[in-house]
Amino acid sequence: MIHNEYDVIVVGAGHAGNEAAAASANLGANTLLITMNMGVIGQMSCNPAMGGIAKGQIIREIDAIGGYSGIVSDHSAIQFRMLNRSKGPAMWSPRTQNDRMRFAEKWRLMLESTARLDFWQDAVLELIIEDGACVGVKTQLGATIRSKSVVVTAGTFLNGLMHIGEKQFGGGRAGEKAIRGITEQLVEEGFTADRMKTGTPPRVDGRSIDYSVLEEQKGDPDPRRFSFTDTPKLDTQRSCHIAYTNSDVHDLLREGFDRSPMFNGRIQGLGPRYCPSIEDKIERFHTKDSHQLFVEPEGWETVEVYVNGFSTSLPEDVQVRALRGVPGFQNVKFFRPGYAVEYDFFHPTQLKHSLETKRIQNLYFAGQINGTTGYEEAAAQGIMAGINAARSTWNKDALVLKRNEAYIGVLIDDLVTKGTKEPYRMFTSRAEYRILLRQDNADQRLTPLSHSIGLASDERMEKLEGKKGKLKAMTKVLNKTSISPQEADDLLKSKASAPLRQKQKAVSLLNRPNITFADLTEHLPVIAQKVDDLGLTLDIQESLEVQIKYAGYIEKEQAIADKLQRLDTIAIPNGFDYHKLESLSSESREKLTESKPNTLSEASRISGVSASDLAVLLVHLGR
Repeated sequence: MIHNEYDVIVVGAGHAGNEAAAASANLGANTLLITMNMGVIGQMSCNPAMGGIAKGQIIREIDAIGGYSGIVSDHSAIQFRMLNRSKGPAMWSPRTQNDRMRFAEKWRLMLESTARLDFWQDAVLELIIEDGACVGVKTQLGATIRSKSVVVTAGTFLNGLMHIGEKQFGGGRAGEKAIRGITEQLVEEGFTADRMKTGTPPRVDGRSIDYSVLEEQKGDPDPRRFSFTDTPKLDTQRSCHIAYTNSDVHDLLREGFDRSPMFNGRIQGLGPRYCPSIEDKIERFHTKDSHQLFVEPEGWETVEVYVNGFSTSLPEDVQVRALRGVPGFQNVKFFRPGYAVEYDFFHPTQLKHSLETKRIQNLYFAGQINGTTGYEEAAAQGIMAGINAARSTWNKDALVLKRNEAYIGVLIDDLVTKGTKEPYRMFTSRAEYRILLRQDNADQRLTPLSHSIGLASDERMEKLEGKKGKLKAMTKVLNKTSISPQEADDLLKSKASAPLRQKQKAVSLLNRPNITFADLTEHLPVIAQKVDDLGLTLDIQESLEVQIKYAGYIEKEQAIADKLQRLDTIAIPNGFDYHKLESLSSESREKLTESKPNTLSEASRISGVSASDLAVLLVHLGR
């Protein structure tokens, strides 16, 4: 026997699997990570970037909990941008462009340095299910490996089928075979599966692009980091570029529509609405003569370039002709064509909020198997599944993040209560408490909770306490320091702001809408000196400004969240018969019976359950 029995087995070493394995092992569970190819652990299957709108908040939350994604992203970053700066701080979202090879390398090295984590290169073909619980896996090499819980993070590999024009071949990613057997086994166990599709654009040779006709997109002049730890500062950055399609390009693409698997019915799965293929875009937005393409370098040294926005499954010859019609790409050389991949997923309403399946005990799903799209959404599910799989081995309660605690909580709650019929992608608009769930305060929200369960390190907590101490001290300075009209004169004139008539506290100046904390430090030596004395980093200064300027909004949103969270205290008895309540709508009875919510709060978020239905439940629950 070469395998011992493990506490947790994680199937798949993508973003979800890696975070699950790291969290499980770091909590103290003996963990085995099984992957079909040890050479592609942490591979960026699609674009070489992390974060973005709402996704950047998720990466910061994962980092605050003690996950690895933020650290890996910082170590492999080639560009950093804070998106949505023109909007309010609830919308600010960090994003990095990454070196694809260094990203995967850093993931593997971090996992290999994680205690209690073993690796095995093999394909899992079957889950071992005994007495309604998952107790291990069987592999292609004939190994039977037992465990107390299993986390399946199969990505796009479950019965994966790739499409390029009229060509079809099995696989979950270019050059890698599909997994067969798990879907069929789980369907026999009563699970409901369906098909989804995703796509990827061609990769091209950057030496064949004429960058002189493209728009340059530089990184931020003061690049930040994802991680709240001391990861390397990004001193040098690589630029991205922007290109544009035109009506001639669209006509060339249309020439291949009769051979497109998307239009001739060969692809059955539904693709992501917010990241459509180029052929889908020119059909859905037929009145537009041009679409943006983001030309993204794959790393520091490589010449490979990712053509973001040109995702396609059209035949190779059509892809080449059409892309060469884009200004700057007249002589472009392909490294590999774009393709679409169809795969199985399981409707996430079959999961508990812990990401454990309702039908089979100790079996957890995370990532695209739950109908999501994106590295960040997968990693978020992975860390939570890994935490809860490990905790289940010691019979500890599951850790479930609420909607007012984290974007991760919103993501999982949406999936479990509402389900999804298309690849789910996180947006700031999905979070009703987004002013509370900012990227700057993820550590304040989540690190204490993670530390309490033994995942976030003592070092992280010490760093957080230091940050909180500095925020408190500087807030006190602003509230106590009086600024005279003469001292404020230059600042207020430069901002065309009304002059002071008498002395005011510095905090009142900061509360003016057009005055920033940077303005105070630039024009008021007394404030600048305190910043130096306390050693306030730009991140801490930014967080301080947000907390002060938006204090009223934050307090109001927190009060609403506290009021609605009281529904969490109203439990619904196990096996509650909704069909006996004739006052409930028929749709509500059906949805509630299917979803089996544990609390009235969960019931309130199920699609089809109205406010009047909740009132009926309140009466029958004696509240």
